[in-house]
Amino acid sequence: MKIAVIGSGNIGGTLARKWAAAGHQITLGARDPAKAEVQETVSRIGAGTRATTIRDAVEDADAVLFAVPGNAMSGVVEALGTALNGKVVIDAANNIGAPVANSVAIIQSAANEASVYRAFNIYGWENFAEPEVGGVRADLFYAGTDGRSRQAAEQLITDVGLNPVWVGGPEKAELVDQLLRLWFTLAFEQKKGRRMALKLLVA
Repeated sequence: MKIAVIGSGNIGGTLARKWAAAGHQITLGARDPAKAEVQETVSRIGAGTRATTIRDAVEDADAVLFAVPGNAMSGVVEALGTALNGKVVIDAANNIGAPVANSVAIIQSAANEASVYRAFNIYGWENFAEPEVGGVRADLFYAGTDGRSRQAAEQLITDVGLNPVWVGGPEKAELVDQLLRLWFTLAFEQKKGRRMALKLLVA
């Protein structure tokens, strides 16, 4: 799969490395593709990874991951507009402190033919780098479009080493965000640390 990763920080960089290792073709989309930090991430990932402008990365992609600061999502998404249509679009950005932490509605408004998913936002990046905790494979709870595109989204989650757990359509994005708040509470307020993840058990 051709994946555009928008944001090359800890989340974007870690997921890009995992997907490249699984055989996906990665393009980092950046405002300044020549920036030293972006080029360093490209070098670390290897496997034919390249960096280009955000629009060029998106136009050539099957799937798009947004891992930019949450308060930047509105501007980035609106600038892309319908270029996101027909693609699997993953919102991993957290707009902490805003009334709504996710940008699902913003993406849907800009590109109503995109398949939008709220995923990769409930854990710290360390759990994407090492998805097993105490020898147990962590679950990743996510929400988004049902149907054929959901299979692609679940494949991307599986390729990182996590077990996908779908909680419903895009309207359930805020339910996923509640798990982000739970993770923050347990990891920091309860001092369980960032290497902490969730598991669904069904009888």
